Amino acid sequence: MNSSQQLSRRIDEISNDDLATDLNAFGCATIQGLLTPEQCNDISRLYPSDDPFRSHIHMARHGFGKGEYKYFSYPLPELVSTLREEIYPKLVPIANGWNERMTLETRFPDKHSDYIALCHNAGQERPTPLLLQYVENDFNCLHQDVYGDLLFPLQMAILLSRPEHDFTGGEFVLTEQRPRMQSRAEVVSLDQGDAVVFAVRNRPVAGSKRDYRVNMRHGVSRLKSGHRHTLGVIFHNAK
Repeated sequence: MNSSQQLSRRIDEISNDDLATDLNAFGCATIQGLLTPEQCNDISRLYPSDDPFRSHIHMARHGFGKGEYKYFSYPLPELVSTLREEIYPKLVPIANGWNERMTLETRFPDKHSDYIALCHNAGQERPTPLLLQYVENDFNCLHQDVYGDLLFPLQMAILLSRPEHDFTGGEFVLTEQRPRMQSRAEVVSLDQGDAVVFAVRNRPVAGSKRDYRVNMRHGVSRLKSGHRHTLGVIFHNAK
């Protein structure tokens, strides 16, 4: 069994009900041990080369924080492609349910390839999976990964490095801005190979009378020491 087959089997084992329960309650859900240490290392080792990537972003130049990342080009590495194509169908029922609750008309197709075709027709042809690199004192400001008119409401980040061994600090942070209320923060602790699925921009929350919409942002706290790699899996493409 090759690495992608191992990953497919692991994805099949993910409980759709558990994902939906946590995403509806908190706006995020963790998947423990989605990638093996070997798979994490294989992806991290791609970073020094420019060949797999279409662009290289230094956060400080754009006011995004301090650190850097690279967007993958097509064709995506096999593991990244597998993640994008096989996690997406598990999230479609949640995404469609959210849009219905938020009275948004968009509904998403069952297959990721069909959704990417819609993105291409809308002029969003550039792939968005990315590999992020942080070193001591780097951080990622709170933000939303919106790249065009078409937006899939959920995305995923996978920690590729070992906390307390490769780095310290650098926690994933999610904030929820609620109407006429103070914002709520969620700090997600991850081990190597763990994934967090979270809302890109908005999610519905059940109120006393009806659902209401909250605004979500995510980022990474300051890295206190070491070196940290993260794989970001975004399901819509960019213009």
